[in-house]
Amino acid sequence: MADGPLLRALFRAHLWASARLMPVLIGERDFEAVLKWAPLQSSTPYRGLPSSYIVAAVNRTVRHPWLMRDRRCLREGLLAHRFLRLAGFDPDLRFGVDPRSMQAPSLAAHCWVCLDGRPVVSDSLPGMVEIYRHHADTAKARAA
Repeated sequence: MADGPLLRALFRAHLWASARLMPVLIGERDFEAVLKWAPLQSSTPYRGLPSSYIVAAVNRTVRHPWLMRDRRCLREGLLAHRFLRLAGFDPDLRFGVDPRSMQAPSLAAHCWVCLDGRPVVSDSLPGMVEIYRHHADTAKARAA
């Protein structure tokens, strides 16, 4: 489907509904269940939409979180990865931890989305050590 007003309207409605349902659907699930929101294989109903449009729409949609306030980067990252995939892009969702928080009562973790090796949603925070890369091409993920 070519980029046009109907495709953009469908995309925005799907993104809005997904952003509202995500906190309820992922809740306190384990890491593997959460990653199902970031599919490695998917159809491409939004092919033709530019990545910059998708990223801006995700950022706009999640800018005032009522739920998942303490996991904002996870919400942004999962939505961005999901919708970039649905548009035919090949993003990777990266996770990192702050090693200084390993002995703390609460682990400091962060996630971000990269496209062609460049961060497009969030970025690694200073001191973060990447611990996992969610990507369709495992050989590419291991080489990085």
